[in-house]
Amino acid sequence: MAVNVFSTSVTSENLSRYDMLTWINDSLQMNHAKIEQLCSGVAYCQLMDMLFPLCIPLKKVKFQAKLEHEYIHNFKLLQGSFKKMGVSKIIPVDKLVKSKFQDNFEFVQWFKKFFDANYDGKEYDPVAARQGQESAASQTPPVPAATANKAKKPSSKTGISAATKPVAPVAPQRTAAAPKSTPKTSSAASRGTPTANGDHEEVALTQTDGFVIPEDEGGEPEEF
Repeated sequence: MAVNVFSTSVTSENLSRYDMLTWINDSLQMNHAKIEQLCSGVAYCQLMDMLFPLCIPLKKVKFQAKLEHEYIHNFKLLQGSFKKMGVSKIIPVDKLVKSKFQDNFEFVQWFKKFFDANYDGKEYDPVAARQGQESAASQTPPVPAATANKAKKPSSKTGISAATKPVAPVAPQRTAAAPKSTPKTSSAASRGTPTANGDHEEVALTQTDGFVIPEDEGGEPEEF
């Protein structure tokens, strides 16, 4: 028969949540990540088998339990083992299966003291006892390939690397305009007209729109 224990806040120091998870995972070779995962009842069922072999039919335990009615099934098996071994503790099944931290943490604190009071140190192979089954808490869902291979979209806030940063276009340099050359006086302007005395008189010519217009003696351009 089992040794009954009564736990209160002043009976002894309690382990932290991390120490409690370490104890359960090391004892059962499982991978519980948080206290709330104890709501399935799987760990308690196997710890009872560890304390009192054959007090609970492990083959009936739903190690892959993920739904509330499956949790209730496991806790009913635990209640049967408590009754068989004379354990007076009442299991708050309705609270535990809701996966609330505080309810599950209080119950596992009591169970740790109950375990320490009844464990005789004998060897136990938890994996062989459950025939290699893994609990749902021990399994990590695989990452979908589409998600794993999905390329990350570059953030609009990310600066452009120097290798891909476009170079600002260089404004074309203006070529200095060549100074306008002053119209050259036509060679005809320097030609003189012979006078009666045989001398050449210089006649000034003007150039307008490509035509050379001789000026009369009065300086007025001659009309055609």
